[in-house]
Amino acid sequence: MMMNEVAGSEMSRSAAITCCGKDQHIVVGSANTLQTTPGATRRRAVQLLASFATAPFVVGFPESASAEDSGSSAFPALTPEDGRALFQEALDAVLPISGFRSRIALRDSLLRLVAEGVIDPQQFAAVYEGRGGLPVEQKYQLRWPSHLPIHLTTDNAEYYVNLLWPVGLANAIPSNRASPMNGPSLSRFASTAGWTLGKDHGATYFNRFQIVDLTPEQEELATRVAKNTYRPCCGNSTFFQDCNHGSALFGLLQLGASQGLDEGDLYEEALAFNSHWFPQNYIQTAVYFRLFENKDWKDIDPKLLMFARYSALGPWQATVEARLAEIPNLLPEPEGGQSCGI
Repeated sequence: MMMNEVAGSEMSRSAAITCCGKDQHIVVGSANTLQTTPGATRRRAVQLLASFATAPFVVGFPESASAEDSGSSAFPALTPEDGRALFQEALDAVLPISGFRSRIALRDSLLRLVAEGVIDPQQFAAVYEGRGGLPVEQKYQLRWPSHLPIHLTTDNAEYYVNLLWPVGLANAIPSNRASPMNGPSLSRFASTAGWTLGKDHGATYFNRFQIVDLTPEQEELATRVAKNTYRPCCGNSTFFQDCNHGSALFGLLQLGASQGLDEGDLYEEALAFNSHWFPQNYIQTAVYFRLFENKDWKDIDPKLLMFARYSALGPWQATVEARLAEIPNLLPEPEGGQSCGI
């Protein structure tokens, strides 16, 4: 993603903002609730899911077929209230109200970034002056080592994009020598040109400092997972960290590998953070799996969900978005937006 493809720099929960040429919509508020009518209850959602599970529609249509081809009797009719109930069930599964208890801590990574000038704490705090101010927890993380694992929620997810972004951008590892970032366009990516909270241009920090201590085995693990995980704002892998979300997730994977997490753990972490950064996509993916595969979110392999088919923009649109669009009244109108800027 080049910087000139990103429209706007304000993260807003009420305005759609273009990221990688695609509007990313969010329908989740701080209370993790979706407004529904009294008839769209959890019991109704369970009943509807059960009715889908016994309908021929669940196994899906052939690639060349559509809902219309199969006849209206292939799946139950939905009212808007029914669709919202199903969507709420998926929302609760993907983004639990209690949040996600990560096994990864920031430790002294942010302090190293501050010491190297990659993060200017005053500039970082100034970004949030018009958004209610930087929370106490994040102020603490910029001043002292943070040994407690991250507790990710819908309220703090956007802060962790900006905190992890410079970790992935600046940490020096040998595998970055083969990164698609290297080359004459380095200074024009959203992840480099977009990082304006340090003393110099973001491109000068790419792969430059020892921020996360990794053994060769840990680096290989983090890089392998990064090359096999994607993000819904574009079609690039995490290893190609051309936007803030890519840098942030690669930084998270390196921190996790350095703290002893194995491959399965890293995929689980990647899915949780991606789900909080791109909730609309993953909520829809949960609905897709429940209807077409008859699988609950908790039973799906995070590694599968982070592959290109379900996490890269183009494949996700063809696999998930297009199929769900065939069902009238299934999804509520999207609200809000996500950004690939600060």
